[in-house]
Amino acid sequence: MFYLGAVGGPQILIIVLVIVVLFFGGKKIPELMKGLGKGVNEFKNASKGDQASSEAESEDEKESK
Repeated sequence: MFYLGAVGGPQILIIVLVIVVLFFGGKKIPELMKGLGKGVNEFKNASKGDQASSEAESEDEKESK
């Protein structure tokens, strides 16, 4: 098929961006990025919540000893 081994980092990024623009169109990309940003923020908040709950549990265990 295609051999992209000779293509470096920035070239691959440009190729991917061109394919995304062709596939989704210019008007749909901001909506996609907005959804992606919301998903990343939710993931970060969930991981922070897990850390906070695990820290609270470890403090409770220390207090009970």
